[in-house]
Amino acid sequence: MRRVMLGTALVLALAAPAFAADKQTLADIRAELAQVSAQLQELRSELVASGASGLQAAGGASALQRMDTMEAELTRLTAMTEQLKDRVDKVVKDGTNRVGDLEFRVCELEEGCDPSSVGQAQPLGGAAPAAAAAAPAASGGAASTGGTMAMNEQADFDRAKGVLDQGDFRAAADLFKTFAETYPGGPLTGDAGYLRGEALMKAGDVPGAPRAWLDGFSAEPEGKRAADDLLELGKALGTLGRKTEACATLTEVPARFPGSEARGKVAAAQASLGCP
Repeated sequence: MRRVMLGTALVLALAAPAFAADKQTLADIRAELAQVSAQLQELRSELVASGASGLQAAGGASALQRMDTMEAELTRLTAMTEQLKDRVDKVVKDGTNRVGDLEFRVCELEEGCDPSSVGQAQPLGGAAPAAAAAAPAASGGAASTGGTMAMNEQADFDRAKGVLDQGDFRAAADLFKTFAETYPGGPLTGDAGYLRGEALMKAGDVPGAPRAWLDGFSAEPEGKRAADDLLELGKALGTLGRKTEACATLTEVPARFPGSEARGKVAAAQASLGCP
C-alpha cells in the first residue's frame, strides 16, 4: 500500500512538468490524471475497508490526510488541463478565422474567384492530408515529410531560384508553385512560397502575389517565413488600394511575431499607407 501511495505521489510530482512535454498531448495528460484519480479512490476504499490494522500499516492516521492532499492536487492539475485546452482551442479558432478572412479578401481581388469557395481553411495545427504528404517528387525523388530534405529537393529549389535571379519571373513563379506542391512540409517550402509571391509581384501580377503569400502563410502559420508572408501580403493589399485590409493585416505582424525581423518593417509600411 505504501508503494502505491509513493507511486501516486511521484505521478503528481511529475504531472506539472509534463504540460511542457513535446511528445505528450493534453489529452494524454488528462487521461493519466483520470487514471491516477481512479487508482487513488480505489486505494482509499481499500484502506477504509482494511480497518485499524490497515490504516496503521499505511502510516497511521495521517495516511488519509495525505490522500486528501493528493486528491486536491489531482483536482487542481485536472482543472489546469481544462484551462489549457480551452486556451488552445480559442487560439486555433481565432487563427483559423483570421486566415479564412484573409483568403476571402484576396479572393475578392482575383478575377473569376468565387467567394463561396473560400472560408473552408483547415484548422491551424491540423495534420496535412495524407495524399499531399505522399505526393511524388517532380524529379523522381521522394516527397518531403517532417521537415527533412527529400532527394532532389535542394536542386529543384536552386533551379527555381536561379530562374528568378535571371529575371524570368513568371517561369520562376511556376517553378516555385510546383516545388511547394511537390515537397509539402519540406524545410524549403516556406521559402518557395515567399519567393513565389516575390516573383509574381515582379512579373506584374499584383493580384496573384498576395494570393501566393497568403497560401504560404496558411500552409505554415508559424513557419520561418510566416511573418514575411504576412508583411508582404499587407503591403500588396495596400498596392491594390485596399487600405483598410492592408492596415489590419500589417497590424497582425507584430501581434503574432513580436520577435521577427518583419516586425521592424511594419512601421514604415504603415506610414506609407497612412494607417491610423
